[in-house]
Amino acid sequence: MEVPFEAHLVTLSEADVKSPEFRSLNPNAKIPAIIDPNGPDGPLGLFESGAILLYLAEKTGKLIGITAADKATIIQWVMFQMSGLGPMLGQLGFYVKFAGAAWEDKRPRQRHANEAKRLLAVLENQLDGREWIAGIFSIADIAIAPWLNALNYYGTKDLVDWESHPNLIAYLDRFMARPAVARAMNIPARP
Repeated sequence: MEVPFEAHLVTLSEADVKSPEFRSLNPNAKIPAIIDPNGPDGPLGLFESGAILLYLAEKTGKLIGITAADKATIIQWVMFQMSGLGPMLGQLGFYVKFAGAAWEDKRPRQRHANEAKRLLAVLENQLDGREWIAGIFSIADIAIAPWLNALNYYGTKDLVDWESHPNLIAYLDRFMARPAVARAMNIPARP
């Protein structure tokens, strides 16, 4: 979006996200959060990735489409990620990679895997004949693609039958090949 920024590393440790300073910005004590020193009425703090993406798109006039129909389509896919895809893939990761992996009862894991498969099928279908989720590259792609990439981190690709989604595979490859994505993957710089 070509907006100047200064990145700050905020870990998921309680010392970071539950600190009084961070909670003053995000009472939910989760990442991400931003402060726009040039907000509409002075400095503006925002949390929740969808709200941040919508704000930045509106502020810059970029990645939100041109027409009202474009904007509505893009926003609906951002909401799809916020309400379904992100939470479901995150929970699946909990049951596969984190504490839930040790639970004997695998029904919660299977329930999340089944719903993740359903959501991936929705995206696979949406991408049929399209390069990007809403037809043009937008904040919807910025919201969705990182969650698809997280399937690697969680080790859940086999569990959700990733290889049976050729449109998603090509989509994620296109997304990850974007120069801005490559730069963003190293913000803040890692040693």
